[in-house]
Parts: sequence; structure tokens; C-alpha cells
Amino acid sequence: MTACAIEPTAADEDGDDRGDECGDERWDDCGVPRNGGTVCAITADGAYAARLAPAGDCLFPERWTLDGPEPYAVPLPGNQPEEPGTEVQPMSDGRVLIRRLVDGRHAFSLLYPTGPGTGELPLGAVECPDPDTRLRLLPPAPGGEKAYALAVGRRSTAVWLVAGGAFGPEHLAMVPGRCSGGVWLDRAGRMLALDREVGGRTKAIVVDLERDGEVSPLLQIAADSDDRLLAADPDSGLLLISSDAPSPGREQRLGWGVIGSTLPVRFPECLRLPDCTVTPFAIQPGQVLMPENCGVALRVDGPAGTWFAVWRPAERQLLQLPAPEGWLAGAGLWTESGVLQLPYATREVPCGVARFAVPRGAGGTGDAGSPGVGAPVAAGGTGGSGGTGGTGETRPGDPVRGGTVGAPGEAAPVPSPPSEPDPPVPVAPRPVPLREAPLNGRVAVG
Repeated sequence: MTACAIEPTAADEDGDDRGDECGDERWDDCGVPRNGGTVCAITADGAYAARLAPAGDCLFPERWTLDGPEPYAVPLPGNQPEEPGTEVQPMSDGRVLIRRLVDGRHAFSLLYPTGPGTGELPLGAVECPDPDTRLRLLPPAPGGEKAYALAVGRRSTAVWLVAGGAFGPEHLAMVPGRCSGGVWLDRAGRMLALDREVGGRTKAIVVDLERDGEVSPLLQIAADSDDRLLAADPDSGLLLISSDAPSPGREQRLGWGVIGSTLPVRFPECLRLPDCTVTPFAIQPGQVLMPENCGVALRVDGPAGTWFAVWRPAERQLLQLPAPEGWLAGAGLWTESGVLQLPYATREVPCGVARFAVPRGAGGTGDAGSPGVGAPVAAGGTGGSGGTGGTGETRPGDPVRGGTVGAPGEAAPVPSPPSEPDPPVPVAPRPVPLREAPLNGRVAVG
């Protein structure tokens, strides 16, 4: 299981998250937002996915089943098309949670197939009296039996249980400050990491949902840095972090650490691509006590478009590969054996999964800032394809810091030479260990 933060787009923050009619220009013919937002949610176990799919010029909910021999989609249309601001999320039992904005209230329902039609079980609604409050779904929770939402107000943030409760939506916690992100730190769905802004600085915190929303600090790389948690893997303890500590006041850098470790957060140079935004979206599970060996999948947005890359903390190279046509950008999952699966949808293949076998030691060559070329190695789903990232094994003595930007060439990628060591971080206290975060230094929140 990988837990990743889903950040709202600028349109969401401004309240411009609804289309007045079908055929909104922010969505392409395959139902993919043109603004680069997350377009597909996948359960923590990888069994189901859900998205808003196109039907002519309109959108309707669609559930994908991913744990069979081939993926397949089940449309879940309602009585009328959905607006672009609508959110959907798959549950572990195959039903799909949907959030709609209706008359100023956020209405939640569970959708399920009923023969040729769609069944709908209303769960209730959440009303935000302050018009500046923005509510969105959090990433799928471990277990998939419950779903949560974050309501961000002017000075505080509310955590809601919107599916899986006994009596409809349930208010769980009120956290002082404006929070963003949302990363699950354990497999029980208890510890939720949020990025809280207080006094002009943003720091990752932990909210204990089983102790009335008690709050503990998680990250403080430097006293005056903005430190956000982007992704976490509970098996290995690997954390993917965004911080401006290496370049105070200039840029956010992508780094990694291990929860509970005494080592500082490291910021590899190979994750620094000029004129590109690099965002982690999946971490290889099952690497217990071996965070350096975890494969990390990253979405890259740059002048050449959107593609993906693969990296491991123990290696100094970043392997960049072209995304499959129709990739639901920012969506994907790893198998424990190291196969990356990317869902995609095209006119010819409306439900497909591309599989990429990325062995340890793979690297990249060529120019940074554009995707490389990968050869298909395995069919995935309906019309799926895959790519390989080269061969090789990590040597036992390889350092875990530093790296170069591996970039594409016309041939299959090969490892690039290592770069100089990473620049030191001015102040680098260790992250608060997860085993301590729920039990020490708490601040009780109403």
C-alpha cells in the first residue's frame, strides 16, 4: 500500500470547481482534466479504481476492477451527467463513493451496479457555513471500508468520516490552521499526516483519528523551512518529502527519509529536473526494513508534456520513461515484485493497464526534462503494454545520497555516472518516529 497526498488544484482552492454544462473545456475527450489534477483513485489494495469517464461531452462515474486477469470497467451513470467538480473514490467492496455539491451542501452517496442501471445509497451531506471553506476527499484509506474528507477553513481544518460510519458523515477532528495534503502512515487507517500552515510556515503533522484528533509534529527539517509529506510506505517506513530547507526561500526540493531514523532527510540531485515538476505517486510495497530498495514512481510535468519516472533511494539515477497513451496521469501502483502498473484509457482501449518491469540498477541517459524510450515487455489488461528500464543490480557499497538526472536517449536507458554528493541541509533534525508521534508531545484538539 502506498499513501500519497492529493493536492487540490488552483481551481479547487478558488472555488471554481464546477462546470455549468457538459463539454467543459477543462476536460479532454477521455475525461482527463486539462489542468493536470488527479483523475483516478485506486484502493489501497489495488483491487478497484474509480474515475469520471466521458460519455460524449459529459461525464459519469466509472468503476475499474484491477485484481482479475484483465481489467474491466463498469459504468455507473446517474440520472444526469456529473459536473467536473464531482469526486469519486472506490471502496473495498466494489461500490463507489461519490461527492457532489448540491445547493451549497456536499452530498455523499455510494454507487453500485444493478443490472443495466445504477443503484445509489445516500449517506448524508456536510454543510460548510463559511463560503471560503473547501471540502475534498482524502486519498483512499487502508482497508477500503471507510472514506474521509478534509474541510479547510480560514483558520482551522476539519476531518470528516464520510463513509463507513454508523450514522452518515461524522465529524472526527478539528485541527487549528489550514491543512493540505493527506497521507496515511499505517495500515489501520488511524494515523493521518497533514501539511499544516501556521504563522506563514508549513509543517507536516500527524492526526490520531482514534484519539479525538490529537496532533503531534512529524517533520521539522529546519525552523524556518516549509516541510510537506508527499507519500509514505508503512512497510518500509519510506517518506517522500518536499522542503525548501536545502535552498531557503528559493525552491522546493524533493527528498526522502525514513520514519524513526536518526539520519537526516536527503535531497538527491537526480530528483531535481530543470523546468519540471516532479511528484511521487506510488511506492513499492513489501520492502520491510529496506526503504532504500523501494521503487518510487514519479509523475513529471514539463515543457515536453507529462511522463513518468522511476527511482530508488539506493541508486543515483532517475529513469525517465514515456507514459502510455491515455495514462490517467498521477495514478498507478506497484506490485511487491517491482512491476509498476499504470491505468490508461483511449478511444480504442477504454480500460487498460500498462505494466513496466523496472529492475534494480536501472538508470537513464540523454537530456533532462523529456521522457525516455522504453520497450514493451508485458501486456497489461485490455490492450495494455509495458516497458523495461534496463538491467543491473545495486552494489552493496553504493551510497544512498546524490545522483544525476537520468534522461532519455534514443536507445534503451542505461545507468548514468554518479554525480557529486548532495548539498548539505542547513539544519536537519530527524523526523519524529511514528512509534512516538501518537504517544508523546500531543496537543489536544477539539
